[in-house]
Amino acid sequence: MTAGKELNAMDILKPINLSPKKSDEGQPLKSVEIAKLWAMYVGNSMSMQFLSYFLQHCKDEHIKTLLENGLALSKNFIQRIEGFFKKDNFPIPVGFTKDDVNLEAPRLYQDEFYVHYLKYAAKAGLSIYGVAIPLMMREDVREFFIHCNMCTDIFLGQINNVLAEKKLIVDPPAIQTPKRVDFVQKQSYLNGFVGDVRPLNALEITHLFDNTENNTTSKALLLGFYQTVQDEKIKALFKRGLDMTDKSVKQYQGKLHMEHMQSPSYLDHLVTTSTFPPFSDKIMLFHKVDMFSMKIRAYGNSIAVSPRRDLGFLYGRNLLNVGLFADDGANILIDKGWLESPPQAFERV
Repeated sequence: MTAGKELNAMDILKPINLSPKKSDEGQPLKSVEIAKLWAMYVGNSMSMQFLSYFLQHCKDEHIKTLLENGLALSKNFIQRIEGFFKKDNFPIPVGFTKDDVNLEAPRLYQDEFYVHYLKYAAKAGLSIYGVAIPLMMREDVREFFIHCNMCTDIFLGQINNVLAEKKLIVDPPAIQTPKRVDFVQKQSYLNGFVGDVRPLNALEITHLFDNTENNTTSKALLLGFYQTVQDEKIKALFKRGLDMTDKSVKQYQGKLHMEHMQSPSYLDHLVTTSTFPPFSDKIMLFHKVDMFSMKIRAYGNSIAVSPRRDLGFLYGRNLLNVGLFADDGANILIDKGWLESPPQAFERV
């Protein structure tokens, strides 16, 4: 092999020669394929409305290109999913439409916020693809999700490059390079509340940093929603979400700051004082229920790799609060007839 030549997957993996595969044409979509395609359709129909509005006010050339790229990806994903559904005579979800956005509304967020929002949304997308790809047995659907994953990976690289070039984000904390391989010797390694409490390990730092980054973006987005929502019951729920998210940010920042490590900062200053609603109450409520549900997965992942008991307790408590918020938001969506039902199994009895 030539020195410096980059290997692709098929340079590493041996081919497996199975009997000729039947075409996916005519093969019905299975439950896992229906579920993930349906969720992606609804989510990207929502993203299209937000990105279309953001583009109306964006002045920064590089950030505008990011928004255009994000919108192009959502449109591409929607078109591909419609193709799968139409072949199966599957009803196209309603999702969200131009009726859920007012493109003439005044600016609600500053340009810098859009970059943080795109990273927030792209990370959520990757978490969906990561679960979907191993479950897909139909090769054409699996290849579609691999396509989505690859596109979003590249897009996230563009987002991070813009954040770094424009100095819009702090670097993750640095730790010293280990001098040797160590093994845990004492049960005190798990301590977090009392006794000999060890410093944070690299995995714990990573998830504290990531959860802080996600929650500062979530709080700024929610602040704009709180200023512009019309329904008083939803407004009260958004206030609760603001308080909960602010508390979480302070908790995660506090764990990092106790060990003299930097953390992502609040983004509230990137929300204007406008109270004119660019989005329908329906799409704002769905967005927050959806993204708070994503926090449940993020906190579960954090618990799994954070052996210190204080961190497990913190994530567990926040997971419970987020779950209650998502449940109460879903109840409002149901009461108003706004919650589109995912396809479900046949009721036999």
